[in-house]
Amino acid sequence: MKVAASLRSLKARHSACKVVRRRGRVYVINKLAPRYKARQG
Repeated sequence: MKVAASLRSLKARHSACKVVRRRGRVYVINKLAPRYKARQG
């Protein structure tokens, strides 16, 4: 998975990206283009 300093910047790469918090971690998920998946924390 890709890693960036800020997941907000990753969210802006595709219109279907969503930032989700699960179990204390922050994820970027994208059902239309799964290559934009990312995790932080």
